[in-house]
Amino acid sequence: MAEKKFKKVRLFKVSRELNISVEGLVEHLEAQGFADALTGSGINAAITSEDAYEELVAEFAEDKEIAARIRKKRAARIAEEEAAEAVAAAPEPEPEPEPEPEPVVEPEPEPEPVAEEPEPEPEPEPEPEPVAAEPEPEPEPVAKAEPEPEPEPVAAEPEPVAEEPAAEAVAEEPAAAEAEEAEAPAAEVPAAETPAEEATPAEAVAESAPDAEATAGATEAEADPAAPATDAAAPTEESLMAADRYKLSGTKILGKIDLASVQESTAKRKKRKRIDKGASSSPKESRPGSKKKGKAKGPRQPSVDQADVEKTLQETLRELEQGASRVRQRRRRQRRDQRAADRERDIARRREEEGVLRVTEFVSTGELANLMDVAVTDVISKLFASGMMVSINQRLDADTITIVADEFGYQVEFVTEFDDQEIEIADDDPEDLQPRAAVVTVMGHVDHGKTSLLDHIRSANVVAGEAGGITQHIGAYNVELEDGRNMTFLDTPGHEAFTAMRARGAQVTDVVILVVAADDAVMPQTIEAINHARAADVPIVVAINKIDKPNTNVDRVRQQLAENSVLVEEYGGNVQSSLVSAKTGEGIDDLLEKVLLQAELLDLKANPDRNAVAIVIESRLEKGRGNVATVLVQKGTLKIGDVFVAGPYSGRVRAMYDERDRRVEEVGPSHPVLVSGLPGAPDVGDSFVVFEDERDAREIAAKREQIQREQAIRQRKHITLDEIGRRLALGDFQELNLIVKGDVGGAVEAVADSLLKLSTEEVAVNIVHKG
Repeated sequence: MAEKKFKKVRLFKVSRELNISVEGLVEHLEAQGFADALTGSGINAAITSEDAYEELVAEFAEDKEIAARIRKKRAARIAEEEAAEAVAAAPEPEPEPEPEPEPVVEPEPEPEPVAEEPEPEPEPEPEPEPVAAEPEPEPEPVAKAEPEPEPEPVAAEPEPVAEEPAAEAVAEEPAAAEAEEAEAPAAEVPAAETPAEEATPAEAVAESAPDAEATAGATEAEADPAAPATDAAAPTEESLMAADRYKLSGTKILGKIDLASVQESTAKRKKRKRIDKGASSSPKESRPGSKKKGKAKGPRQPSVDQADVEKTLQETLRELEQGASRVRQRRRRQRRDQRAADRERDIARRREEEGVLRVTEFVSTGELANLMDVAVTDVISKLFASGMMVSINQRLDADTITIVADEFGYQVEFVTEFDDQEIEIADDDPEDLQPRAAVVTVMGHVDHGKTSLLDHIRSANVVAGEAGGITQHIGAYNVELEDGRNMTFLDTPGHEAFTAMRARGAQVTDVVILVVAADDAVMPQTIEAINHARAADVPIVVAINKIDKPNTNVDRVRQQLAENSVLVEEYGGNVQSSLVSAKTGEGIDDLLEKVLLQAELLDLKANPDRNAVAIVIESRLEKGRGNVATVLVQKGTLKIGDVFVAGPYSGRVRAMYDERDRRVEEVGPSHPVLVSGLPGAPDVGDSFVVFEDERDAREIAAKREQIQREQAIRQRKHITLDEIGRRLALGDFQELNLIVKGDVGGAVEAVADSLLKLSTEEVAVNIVHKG
């Protein structure tokens, strides 16, 4: 079985685990020769080698144990505090347990034999001879059933006779007396029946009284004979009997011991188990009289079985109905079951979706905190602990959003403003694919010569048309080389405000040219471009520019690239590099050869014979043409008159122009083109899909427009009471409302984000509208 591949671990998590700073971990790994195991930088820094991770764990094991002990002590302290609070709040429910288990319920089995004695077998059993010796003890239960004072003198005569064997049984076999408790109710019946034949007037009195009075009088009579019994037994048994009587006086064993002694005398009493069958017709007498039988029958006939029987009976009755109604009922029942199953599936799906965040890339910190329903300060503190300084309005890239969501227990699903699921784009057959031109994106730090390099390649001066010499658009150009092959170049801005535009450029490209100035160094935007290219899984070709200037240090640039995990071929890596000068043109041809070689290795192909699928590179409002958009065709061929959907807009292609403003009739894959005929300006990065039916395109566009409108309403935030209180506390708080207008969507977005970063506690910048 193949070994499990080591999953990369981010450095900030290792730092938290080992209680060591990220810088200390990096220094130790470099000192031990594990520099190649480090990837990324800042918050994205990670360890890709298992050996490097084990080296860190072995080296800093002591620090890890110290951190673990601190966490355990902290957890123990918190547990003690919570336990103390729980004990302080608990002492209320004390008096409840004792009053409930009173022995009031237990005397019930004794009165019932009194009620059973006269009814079942006074007449059929002819056994007067053995019982004739004891005619006197029986008037006790009859007299006890009605008045209390009468049985006292009568009880004094018979009890000594019955007490002697009871005392012996207690003295000799205390454990046997406990075992006979369950047999006591059955034993009471024969003791009471023998005098029942002789005292017929007493039976008449017992029958005339109602059952409720007989049972109530019997319960009272059970407590009364305890006192006279002890008094009468005192003169006969002085020491042992007194101690045993005190033990038996407060329990239910008193009457049962007498019955057990009587049970030993006659073996025929076993037949009287049949009395229970006859008495089962009266539930009041049968239940308490036979506890063991009730317990045995309990699990055999539970209430659930009764419900099942009822349900089965109802189903049987339904099936006995006529055919037509039975079919209708079956269908109705099936529909009910289906609806119930659908509801359960919906509930399960909603529970699963509660832990998934559906967000767009480059969402702000405040918006991400609102989606997770946590305080924005918690998100900022998490990122600060990971080594990243952010503000409430700063936009986060995909990696940072994933890290923050993982810290708060959420999964992230990146989506566009509206789902593209309603548009099904069919896959192409391998036989229909044809070779296409490579799409190359030029990325790098600001003022490192990206646009000048492109100018020399396409022999035009674009920099002169840009404000301040800084590129503000994603320029798309198609260049035909000397050997007749075509290549499409995308020029991305290098300024830090254009992060989103650089990311979009990396997602639609095949090869990235990373431009680094030889007289400068690897700068923050250079590192950001490297991260974007890696996130898109795009190969990199390094162009070290401005070699014609004095004081250039090419080796320093290569070394800094190696520190950021970009090993050029001169340093033993697999990344191609070329020394160029955009001013003199030196090394340009060598750079293009290396880019073409890299593109040939990718084997780029597309199907031109299908409806076009493109992506919006930039959009703007142009005078005399209306809303226009620069799109890069990815599949198929785009023609004039095609029906399309771009974001929330649909329309027809009215005209198309190339990068030199020449009108074209159709364009194939990997070609950029300027399209006019849009009813609005779509966002950069939206898909541009051609449809056969105009009605379908309009329906999808209307649905997307509705979703976009709903999202805009949700994003409107009302001021809270806390915010009002904070502003009142400051006293001189002011809000600056701005409207941002620009020529292209990407530049407007970058400017709005930069303005939001200028907010302070006293002055808040609010973007009312941008476009």
